[in-house]
Order: sequence, then C-alpha cells, then structure tokens
Amino acid sequence: MIATKPAYLFDQRIARATSGTIIHMLRHGFLLFLSVALFAQGSSLQNPVVQPSNTNENLRGISMVSSKVAWASGTHGTYLRTTDGGRSWRPAQVPGAEALDFRDVEAFDATLAYLLAAGPGDQSRIYKTTDAGKTWTLQFTNKNPKGFFDCMAFWDLDHGIAIGDPVGVEQSASGKAGELGFEVITTDDGGHSWTPIPPKALPPSVDGEGAFAASGTCIAVQGKANVWFATGGRVARVFHSADRGKTWSVADTPIVHGPDSAGIFSIAFRDAKRGVIAGGDYKHPEQGGASLAFTSDRGRTWQLSPVSPQAYFSAVAYDRNHHRVLAIGTALSIEIRKDLARKLSGDNLNALSISPDGRAIAVGPKGVIVDFSPSLK
Repeated sequence: MIATKPAYLFDQRIARATSGTIIHMLRHGFLLFLSVALFAQGSSLQNPVVQPSNTNENLRGISMVSSKVAWASGTHGTYLRTTDGGRSWRPAQVPGAEALDFRDVEAFDATLAYLLAAGPGDQSRIYKTTDAGKTWTLQFTNKNPKGFFDCMAFWDLDHGIAIGDPVGVEQSASGKAGELGFEVITTDDGGHSWTPIPPKALPPSVDGEGAFAASGTCIAVQGKANVWFATGGRVARVFHSADRGKTWSVADTPIVHGPDSAGIFSIAFRDAKRGVIAGGDYKHPEQGGASLAFTSDRGRTWQLSPVSPQAYFSAVAYDRNHHRVLAIGTALSIEIRKDLARKLSGDNLNALSISPDGRAIAVGPKGVIVDFSPSLK
C-alpha cells in the first residue's frame, strides 16, 4: 500500500515557492514550444479567489459540472455543493459515513453525484445521490481487508470504473498464481452493480507499486471506452485500456519514483492521443525533478517536460476552453497557456477540476477552496 494513504500525511503546512525562472518547454502534439516565465505579466488570469467553504475539513475531491455547479469532498464523510459558482458552498455529511475519507467525487449535475471513500478494507466505498444529497445509496463496499481503492471515473451516467491498490490474485495475466494485481471494478448500470475485472486481464503489478488517492485523479477516461490509470512507488507506470477495461497494456514513464511517497499522482487526457501526467515526491514537495510528462501517442511513450522549477504536483488538468494546462500541489501551482506560464499559488492544495466552460477550482486542507478561473463574463 502506498504510504500516502492516511489523510494526515497531506495536512502539513508547506512553505511557499518564491522564485521565478524563464524556461523553454516542449509540448508534444499540442503546443510546440512554451516560453515559461513564472510571475510573468500579461496573463488574463484573474488573481486567485478564495471561496468560503463553510467547513474546516480536509478537502480531497472536486468535480466541476459547469461554471455554476460543483461538488467537493473530504474527511469525516463530508461533501459540499455549490450552484452559484462558489459564492456559497453547502457542506454536509453522508449519514453513517462520518468516519470515512471521501477522496473522489464525480458529479453530473446539481442533483447526481458519486463519492468514493478511500481506506483499508471496508473503508473503501462508493456512494451515489440522485437528489442533491438528500439521500445517499451505498453502492459498493470493498470486502478485501488488504484492499484500498484510490480513484474512479465515468464515461457517462451509467458507465464507470474504479481502481484499487494491488492485492494477491489467483492468476494474473502472466499465468502465475500469487502475484499482485490492481483491483479494477466497473459498472454499466449507474452503479447499481460493480463488477470486478478478472485479474488475468491486467498486466501484473510490480512489488511496491500502487496508486495514489491524493486527489481522485489517478485515473482518466476519454471518449466511450478509453481509460488510463497511473501508479507510483517502486515504478511510475501508466495502464491503458481502449475497451473499458477488458484488455490492458502498460507503459513505463520517466516520472520520479522509488520511495513509496513518489510517483504519478494525477493523469489527464486532452483527447485520445494527447495526455499529461504529474507527480513527484509528496514528502519533499519543493524538490525539483521529473514531475511532469506528456504523451502524444495514447500513452505508449512519455516525454519529460523541462519546466523549471518542478515540484510535487498532486493534480493536473487540461482547460480546453482557455487552451491551458494547470498543475497544483502542496507547495506550488502553475498555469501553462500558449507561450507563457506563470505561478498560480504557493498554497497547500490537493485536488483540481476544470469545468467544460473553463471554471477552474482547487481544494485543500482546512476547507480551502480557490478559484483559478479567468474572468468569466
């Protein structure tokens, strides 16, 4: 199990990054060259706006439905909802889930949302509401005491997938019994039933490999069937399926790895070919190194970004509406737009989501919610 699972490991205060450097960045398949100048002038990004969350819980998940509607999630069974772009957030607890840590939320509108609780054994659960949180249905409870679910994603209202850390399997894709393999479950009926994918469908995991439940973004889906999930620890790899999990391939990446605190924490895809991964070592959040990489071939190969400085990033996302990439973390958050990149914040942040119309919101410890959106008129 990756050592980053307990919530308190992410709650330490991080010193703010203060230096700026002009650099050049090669972007494969999306932008050829980016002249990156942290603290650069001339960006149309408004100053980050802190929104009142009305909670002090550690927030781990955020799902932007539109510029108005969003859901967030966090510790002690907490979820939040806004329908006015964050001017007011309404926190609440899922009944009976007060001891759970909701690391991921996936929302579809102001009334329908899924929550994933991450934790050992039966603390890993999936809940669903269709009435804006008035009632919640417990859809899935992990029955393996050694299991630990990390993140989930949905292609549409009915079709979703969730990833859990490697556990012992009877038979893996290599045909060997007793090897470790990731737990993968899927639904085709809106979560009424969650079906495990046979372990033999996936490449075996490496001893010491796992996924990170830091931000609910260790998995990404695209189109009607593509799915990728990212790992860390002993290795930093990306698993890919083009058929909703029936068959899989796996690719090594150059992201920093080795300690159980290092690897890929987040993955996002702009389209079927172009994607980005972000991570680093959460125990050394200001340490530079290989924490950003891009692909232009569906994740078969990954090329490091030469952005400097690089830090630990817990979440990364594409903003198609404003042609930019955002990466946030506990010590540094940056924006990359056209031929310019700049520092967004040095605050301690965990998770990030961008709506289809370009509203970007990040969340973090003690109920912090920050809006990184351009001025939306």
